[in-house]
Amino acid sequence: MMDIFIEKIVKRRKDIKDHLITAAVISGALLLMFIALNIEILAGVSMFIVVGIGYGAYYFITSRNTEYEYAVTNGDLDIDKIIAQRKRKRVFSANCKDFEIVARLKSQHYTPQYRNFKNKMDFTGYIGNDDVYFVVLHYNNQPTILFFEPSEKMLNNFKTFIPRKVFTD
Repeated sequence: MMDIFIEKIVKRRKDIKDHLITAAVISGALLLMFIALNIEILAGVSMFIVVGIGYGAYYFITSRNTEYEYAVTNGDLDIDKIIAQRKRKRVFSANCKDFEIVARLKSQHYTPQYRNFKNKMDFTGYIGNDDVYFVVLHYNNQPTILFFEPSEKMLNNFKTFIPRKVFTD
């Protein structure tokens, strides 16, 4: 049998919190730059300090750019978080045979029982999208619900391993 490998990258949409953090960082950086330029003792190095503050602000603001990469290999789902296209971290890994259910979030399968789970993992671009699916599984010894945006090929791959647990309606 040939190995099946499917991947998809989803860019997380910025919310109001991200915009407020960006505004606060810019305001703070401008204030620090103004102070650095107006302190006489720092006159010789103030431009270096201003450039450093500017770079720090840029680095912090761009670190709010997040993407998730889903990789499905023969029923194994791995999710990596990519921050500002410069840092990658594995945030989830499981085999689909451990899934209780895979279904569209906006369906009758998303019951109050699942809504009340305490352990939720959101790896979507935006939780309100129509193509968001949820997975229920036991992860780190507790019931967990995972939200993600799989491609049709990924869902079909899961169906080959767990046909009675994947609902695409």
